Amino acid sequence: MNETLIILDFGSQYTQLIGRRVREQKVFSKIFPYNAPRDTIMQENPKGIILSGSPANVYHPKAPLPDPRIFKEGIPILGICYGLQLIAHVFKGKVHRSAKREYGLAQLQVDQSEGLFSGLPRELTCWMSHGDKLDRPPRGFESIAHTDNAPVAALADTKRRIYGVQFHPEVVHTPQGAQILGNFLFQICQFRGDWTPAAFIQETIERIRLRVGDAKVVLGLSGGVDSSVTALLIHKAIGKNLTCIFVDNGLLRLNEAAQVKKMFQDHFKMNLRFVDARRTFLKELRGVVAPEKKRKIIGRVFIEVFEKEAKKLGPVPFLAQGTLYPDVIESVSVYGGPTSTIKSHHNVGGLPSKMKFKLIEPLRELFKDEVRQVGSVLGLSEELMHRHPFPGPGLAVRILGEVTEKRLELLRRADWIVIDEIKQAGHYKEIWQAFAVLLPVKSVGVMGDERTYENVVAVRAVTSQDGMTADWAKLPDDLLGRISNRIINEVRGINRVCYDISSKPPATIEWE
Repeated sequence: MNETLIILDFGSQYTQLIGRRVREQKVFSKIFPYNAPRDTIMQENPKGIILSGSPANVYHPKAPLPDPRIFKEGIPILGICYGLQLIAHVFKGKVHRSAKREYGLAQLQVDQSEGLFSGLPRELTCWMSHGDKLDRPPRGFESIAHTDNAPVAALADTKRRIYGVQFHPEVVHTPQGAQILGNFLFQICQFRGDWTPAAFIQETIERIRLRVGDAKVVLGLSGGVDSSVTALLIHKAIGKNLTCIFVDNGLLRLNEAAQVKKMFQDHFKMNLRFVDARRTFLKELRGVVAPEKKRKIIGRVFIEVFEKEAKKLGPVPFLAQGTLYPDVIESVSVYGGPTSTIKSHHNVGGLPSKMKFKLIEPLRELFKDEVRQVGSVLGLSEELMHRHPFPGPGLAVRILGEVTEKRLELLRRADWIVIDEIKQAGHYKEIWQAFAVLLPVKSVGVMGDERTYENVVAVRAVTSQDGMTADWAKLPDDLLGRISNRIINEVRGINRVCYDISSKPPATIEWE
């Protein structure tokens, strides 16, 4: 059984980062909205609670406040930034707007080295981001650290095991932040720190067996990281009672369909149904140029093909999906009242409710990097585990304009060259995403003393942490030169290559 740390989200941009930092120390964490009822929290049997930061002011009439009963359970609590101010507010301290705001790096003076700051030097660099402050701790608490601008930069009630820090230990700009969080987890909460990929795999397999029994499960396999790890986990649990359906929509990368068949059917000996639907998709996309219309057509046709194939299996009560934790974490609106919105996820094209499957989502409590770790332990190749993200509609949204077999073939070959050269140069892992885009224009060129009028390709490569923001990758000039030279020489029908140097925002990573 997992030992669990609960993170209450008060709308901070760093909440998911707190969760990741905790899990990096082999402690399982879950994120709940700030207004989660006490009973919901206690059902998890938490060994500790972290209160996140927030854009709110704790003295505001509509300030986001948690169920006050959590402070009476005897569970260790750590408040971060707004979390510290919230603790002070709950225990009758006075938080007020600071005359001098504190944003960026600050020097923290540690006044008490035991507990939260155990094993750390007396002076630390930390990252501050606040415009309110607490001048003195409430009754029962003591100040354990300060900065020039924040007389109470950390507080503690060691008897009730309630702590707060005004800075952000979860960000890389607080160099000793991981150790501070570690002290809270291991010295104060007494976590064992035994949540590992291997432990997750064993527990998940047992849970799937218990739930599914002798019933059958169907999974839409894309060949990407998430669906591949999901497939292997369920296969280990129930073997041939899992059927994977792979739909070749004709919009895949070079040799991708063959690679999926080889890996899952031949290597892992899984029950794989391969559906060649290339003609169906291309027929439906004929003459369509609007990006959103392409997406809707591809999604609709996928549902139709998948549903038709699934019916051939007879009664199948369970549908598996590769849903990840960021897809299901509620995003909190701190001033919009208790209206939390759950992000939508459509891992198998948004299957219709009339199919009446029960969902199995074994990865729904994992972040992407954790999925990769699990996949590696399960025996999936390093190449697959670190494969760049690929859009659900495939190459259709990397062809600007009409999607035809001829244009798909041009793009597949150009895209393969981009990835091949980046891999050979050793830059693949440091890049979030790299690909080619076929533009809806032609340009004049000269090849072999003859004028040409052929297609133009744009190369896109970006660096990112999570895909929410991205910067264009500063690839070496000689690498870009080799990519351009190979595409023009090896792909007949392309005579010009451009490099996209737009960041996100204002651009997006994909072009459509």
